[in-house]
Amino acid sequence: MDKAKLLSHLTRICSMREYCKKDIAAKIERLKGDDAIDTQAIISQLCEDKYIDENRYAAFFARDKSALAGWGLKKIRYALSAKGIPAEIIDGALEQIDAGKAEAKMNSVLSAKWRTIKGAEQEKFVKLVRFGQGRGYDYNQIKAFYDNVRRG
Repeated sequence: MDKAKLLSHLTRICSMREYCKKDIAAKIERLKGDDAIDTQAIISQLCEDKYIDENRYAAFFARDKSALAGWGLKKIRYALSAKGIPAEIIDGALEQIDAGKAEAKMNSVLSAKWRTIKGAEQEKFVKLVRFGQGRGYDYNQIKAFYDNVRRG
């Protein structure tokens, strides 16, 4: 695929959905084949034309994962850093998450899990903590949920 065709394809897909630089670099490497195309030059062009914006990507990613997938802040932070997003951009994206909605989603996710856990009370608590931390929630958040469940 030549450079102009590749750039046209990437502008089209970037206009439909948010991508980070790392995702686009992987797409370029896969699509360019054996052609001698400068990946960084294409990424720079896409950034200059505002098709790629790491701040915008991180904000959308954080809000989506929190609201739809029920991820906690730790898991979102880890996933964004794995995509090569700088820490200051991640911090800004996490600040945009509505704390009330995130807590409601966490309670919903943990409630659903709590209903499925079998065993003695201590064993159920350990399983809930393990599940919650795997979802990226803080131990104190999980403990507060557990205490509310126990109070009735």
